[in-house]
Amino acid sequence: MSTKPYKDFEPQWITTPPVEKSYRSIMKWGDPAAYKRPKEGLYKLIKKQFNLTDDDFKQMADVGNEVVDIKVPSHLSDKQLAELKAIVGDDNVTTDEFKRLQVGYGKTMIDIMRLRKGIVENLPDAVVYPSTTEDMEKLVEFAKKNKVHIYVYAGGSSVTRGTECMIVPNMILDLRKNFNKVIAFNEVNQTITVQPGISGPDLEKILNEAPENFGAAHRLTCGHFPQSFEYSCVGGWVVTRGSGQNSTYYGCAADLVLCQEYVTPVGRIRTDSAPRKATGPNIDQIMMGSEGTFGILTEVTLKVFKLSAKHRKFSYMFPTWEDGMAAMREVMQGEFGYPSVFRLSDAEETDMMMHMYGIADSPLNALLSAKGFKPSKRCLLLGFADGEDGLQRNIVKNIRKIAHKYNAMSLTGYVTTSWEHGRFSDPYMRDTIQDYGIIIDTLECAVNWDNMAQVHEDVRKVVKAWPNAICTTHISHCYPQGANLYFIFVIKTTDLDAFKKYHSTILEAIMKSGAALSHHHGIGKLFAPFLPGSIGEEQMNLLKALKHYFDPDGLMNPGGTLGLDKHPDNF
Repeated sequence: MSTKPYKDFEPQWITTPPVEKSYRSIMKWGDPAAYKRPKEGLYKLIKKQFNLTDDDFKQMADVGNEVVDIKVPSHLSDKQLAELKAIVGDDNVTTDEFKRLQVGYGKTMIDIMRLRKGIVENLPDAVVYPSTTEDMEKLVEFAKKNKVHIYVYAGGSSVTRGTECMIVPNMILDLRKNFNKVIAFNEVNQTITVQPGISGPDLEKILNEAPENFGAAHRLTCGHFPQSFEYSCVGGWVVTRGSGQNSTYYGCAADLVLCQEYVTPVGRIRTDSAPRKATGPNIDQIMMGSEGTFGILTEVTLKVFKLSAKHRKFSYMFPTWEDGMAAMREVMQGEFGYPSVFRLSDAEETDMMMHMYGIADSPLNALLSAKGFKPSKRCLLLGFADGEDGLQRNIVKNIRKIAHKYNAMSLTGYVTTSWEHGRFSDPYMRDTIQDYGIIIDTLECAVNWDNMAQVHEDVRKVVKAWPNAICTTHISHCYPQGANLYFIFVIKTTDLDAFKKYHSTILEAIMKSGAALSHHHGIGKLFAPFLPGSIGEEQMNLLKALKHYFDPDGLMNPGGTLGLDKHPDNF
């Protein structure tokens, strides 16, 4: 967290933990005691962009520190609650309103804005904490008998209204408390099998300490590091087809998953772990991305990798976005190995990063301008290589050669180190700035190289339709055929309805641009209205047929998820 004092006026950022059992304690990102304030250069940039003065940062809005004081009766009867307790134990069922609200929303901006305003919608009827697959089977049988809808919560970092309990009566299964164990470790196959409630940091620590934990010969990694890593769970990675920031080398969830087990209303589904099998359509791929609509993920076997002793960092400044894109594509199609993190910021994001990382006020900025790397044109590429030492050297050597071909200037590994220090903590700053009505939100999409420039232009145009909007974009999660295009937009508003309409226009622009609607955030309920237009009615009908087979009574995560049923009126 930046502690360097401002030279001029500094707003009174909230640097203390939220009031206990307040709305803010639910909507705040991460560690209750952690915060991140913008550096002075970024604060001044925001003021300039939105035509604000220091006076505009003397009064906060919608902070959310009011204590949650609501009375929302459960739709489940005392008899039904007693039956649930008989399945999982008395201590593993609650109808406490605060605990229900804690898992009722994710981290969608719409969720955060509602909590800031004290708006409570779609509260789950009960929170249940299962421990075993047998618990899951009994809970599904209970749901079928009583026509109770099932939602599942793990890390809670969904940005698509993925777990919101839209249809009553219902229960939400919170996997963090008890459903978070390692089932098996196989050093010979280089795999680990876990329950889906295990957190990313816990899994990574277990693998990093594999010699101590399992007697393994090597320290290991899963290689999956989404920005939400510190508060994400494996189940969320899998059921949304998520990706981590190192996926260019290690792969996305769809690459990491070797086999899975689900409890569904029609029975238990378990796949085998043989790699690259040719036994008809891949059931693992069918189940991944189903977001709880077909069944409940209960076990997953993941590939693991030897932990690199170190990784080689690099960063380059390119004269233009076009130069940077061309260089990235050439690297990904060069067949000399892939970097682990590989990320190109467009001109607007580069200018913002210069402020965020303190480069804008450093001698380096003057040197860049003198060498022809102009603000509003130049684009920053950063990354690092993982894997065996010789592989890393070869990758970095070839990236350097290609970068120089496109007239890039090396910035060494300094910028990448600065980015690494903030890669998981930037969401804290979103909370800090939003206290003054400045919203930072994101949308992303999967794009081929041949239409990337057009998608970038089309979506930015729609984002910029909001007065004075900031729209920064980067390419990441790269492949020989394309990459992820990630849009970060900053606007000033506390108007929830206006934000919803604006957000929809961006999703529509992504759909119409020819990009895939999502690369790694999933679809949830929020993106679902745009899914038919993105994948076509024939594919939607196939997904609906699968839904009907697995869940004929429509009990699993209903209310518009993946567009497999209708959104309720209160959506």
